[in-house]
Amino acid sequence: MHKIKWIIYLMLMISFDVSTAFCDESSTVDQPLVRAALSVTVIRPETLDIVSSLTANGSVAAWQEAIIGAEVSDLRLQEIRVDVGETVRKGQVLAVFTDESVLADVAQNKALLAEAEANLSEARLNADRARQAAGSSAFSAQQITQYFTREKTAAARVASAKAQLHSQLLRQKHTRVLASDNGIISSRTATLGAVATPGQELFRLIRQQRLEWRAEMTASEMAQLRPGLKVRVEVPNVAVVEGTVRFLAPTLDAQSRNGLVYVDLPDATEKGLRSGMFAQGEFFLGTSVALTIPQSALSLREGFSYVFRLGPQTGDQASVTQVKVQLGRRTGDRFEVIAGLSLDDKLVASGAAFLADGDVVKVVQP
Repeated sequence: MHKIKWIIYLMLMISFDVSTAFCDESSTVDQPLVRAALSVTVIRPETLDIVSSLTANGSVAAWQEAIIGAEVSDLRLQEIRVDVGETVRKGQVLAVFTDESVLADVAQNKALLAEAEANLSEARLNADRARQAAGSSAFSAQQITQYFTREKTAAARVASAKAQLHSQLLRQKHTRVLASDNGIISSRTATLGAVATPGQELFRLIRQQRLEWRAEMTASEMAQLRPGLKVRVEVPNVAVVEGTVRFLAPTLDAQSRNGLVYVDLPDATEKGLRSGMFAQGEFFLGTSVALTIPQSALSLREGFSYVFRLGPQTGDQASVTQVKVQLGRRTGDRFEVIAGLSLDDKLVASGAAFLADGDVVKVVQP
């Protein structure tokens, strides 16, 4: 009886081992060798024509600012006809000085001129008679010389009187302050009732309403620019203006080592730009062919950009390798790859942030 129990126990143990082995073999066949970390789609780098550009910051300024000052002295400012911000035309009267004393001086000099011309007429008559009688004994040689000298002296006095009258007429003209060009009054220091001195500033004028943008750039950046390049200038929350490079500064600032690039802004005033505004600009250098990848394929780690390149594929699985790339220009959602990839590389299209070097992924069709 005891032997029968041992035989039954041995048969049960053998049956359990066989079934366990069978189950282990079945699970080994059904279970994949490696579990895929992620299901991904595959892309390849593409070549695109990308616009090359440079960005810079700077200030909007007047193209040229003319100073309009007083050209008379000891006269009181009687009238001011324009204020800051007004548009003026060349030759328009901006201010008027009192001219009573100037008119009196003009009248006096006219009288002096008339007297000098009368004396000249008399001196010429005497000189003409002396010339006619030069061969006779009617006049002595000394008298003839005196008549000729008086004629020249009278002529000189007429010229002097004319010059003095012209000076007073010019002074009378300067009692009216005129705009030297078309433009906008940018500042006014003229004060009603003040007595001006010659050269004293009264107004400042932005000539022809022209503004420009002065961009600060490094020497290496300036080397890529040339007059005539198109520029897009933006003042945040105000306007975007298209401009053109006018010229590059011939020298750099000794402290910052930056130079100025002067950009014409033809429609700046009409679009609301003002002198002194801070603006950002983009210089368009042209287009060139570049190797690009979408932003979704990139993973930023420790300040560097990476992509995951697929290795040889077995079935629908492949291992990935983390590749460091150097990026350049950007166009839309694509970045230029300067180094690290070639056109034949297969890359993970998205989800790179969830992968690690050496992971196995499942490749699915897009």
